[in-house]
Amino acid sequence: MVNFTAPDGTRLAYHRKGAGGDRPLVCVPGGPMMPSAYFGDLGGLAARRELLLLDLRGTGDSAKPDDLANTRVDRQAEDVEALRLALGLEQLDLLGHSAAGDLVLAYAARYPERVRSLVLVCARARSAGIDFPVERRREALDLRRDEPWYDEVAAAFERAAAGDAEDEDFDLLDRLAYGRWDAAAEEHAALTAEWFDMDAADAYLAPGAFDGADEARAVLSKLDAPVLVISGDLDGSPRPDSAAEVAALFPLGEHVRQAGSAHNPWVDAPEEFVRTVSDFLGRVQ
Repeated sequence: MVNFTAPDGTRLAYHRKGAGGDRPLVCVPGGPMMPSAYFGDLGGLAARRELLLLDLRGTGDSAKPDDLANTRVDRQAEDVEALRLALGLEQLDLLGHSAAGDLVLAYAARYPERVRSLVLVCARARSAGIDFPVERRREALDLRRDEPWYDEVAAAFERAAAGDAEDEDFDLLDRLAYGRWDAAAEEHAALTAEWFDMDAADAYLAPGAFDGADEARAVLSKLDAPVLVISGDLDGSPRPDSAAEVAALFPLGEHVRQAGSAHNPWVDAPEEFVRTVSDFLGRVQ
């Protein structure tokens, strides 16, 4: 674990894993507001590239801010810049998963000259004015009709859609986040459920978080950096066509659809995930 200080004085932390490649990959966790430990070694990517796993403020080994309002996603862009300065790097290779897509895009819009490359993994893009309709998650649910647990999960989905879900229903819905509900998926889902903090998640998405989306999108549409957008073909947020829309925003954007995977593709198909990300980073000049 390595500590550094955010502009408001909050003590933050990141973790180093692996030693491959000539430049570290800064990995920003989703959730929103999950500790970076849920990344593990990103399916073995740490054997190919040094990973710097950032604990967002108030998660993992990072301290909580004095004011929870400073957890809002757009404000945490300054934490990423503080990390860059602490590392002494001119530019960053950034990976953002799920809700962290909003954060890395907010950073890229504010500091485009500091971005060497972006990897967006099943990532949100509200900071760029692109959202994914909740009803499209039903499409992903329908793809799982042959699963032995489908009926149970479908009932939980309907209760959640009606606002009547209990904790047990959300536990069932976790199965949709994985291409296979096996031991690895169960273990990963249990960890993420244990670490999730609703108050921190609400603060991350507090009103005003995406007020600058139009301006950010204009900057990102001119970003002079390669961008890889990975989606799982079983994921409901984003669906692959929505991920392709995000990739099309960037002059150097490309979209890869990982077959048989859902929202955590490094858990579902680690070898394919590692190959895709490594090949992309290997082409970054």
